[in-house]
Amino acid sequence: MLPRVGLPDGPIDLNALFPGLSGYVLEVGFGGGEHLTAQAKNHPDTGFIGCEPFENGVAKLLTQVSEHGLTNVRVRPDDARDVLERLPEASLSVMFVLFPDPWPKFRHHKRRFIQPRTLDDIARVLKPGGELRVATDHAEYAQWTLMHLVRDVRFSWGAQRAADWRVRPADWVDTRYEQKALAAGRSCVYLRFFRT
Repeated sequence: MLPRVGLPDGPIDLNALFPGLSGYVLEVGFGGGEHLTAQAKNHPDTGFIGCEPFENGVAKLLTQVSEHGLTNVRVRPDDARDVLERLPEASLSVMFVLFPDPWPKFRHHKRRFIQPRTLDDIARVLKPGGELRVATDHAEYAQWTLMHLVRDVRFSWGAQRAADWRVRPADWVDTRYEQKALAAGRSCVYLRFFRT
């Protein structure tokens, strides 16, 4: 199934990839694909690209895409940075970075997805007003994300009060990583930023 729904190499033409659809979304590290599947089912007029380097997660998503007959999903079985570089400017409505690997050791922080160099690409591909949604159960990664995004004038934080980042957004879809974190007694943080 991957040849049919896989993302082609080279510059990404979203109109050709998703003919007749009106908006485009990227999910970075979709895990088992439960969030991406639910979003694609709930928004059939939107094209979804999911990136995941782990084979088992890709296989789970492909199974769900097949079972639900989803035609608005494309998959990149690899890191998302390559996809960001190939997307057109101001093309995405939403980008999800949900429960990414926090790379907790200091020497590994350079591997974290939220970095100045990826923020340049995220700012380039998000439409004005487009949303970057980051969720994590790792307090230090939440601080890291805020440190990088709050001081970046290309993004505005959507929180007006504490409940805005402690409570899941209304259209939230459970993920297995979130459920594992909650079962272990860890609090989750839901951060929403908008392209200025």
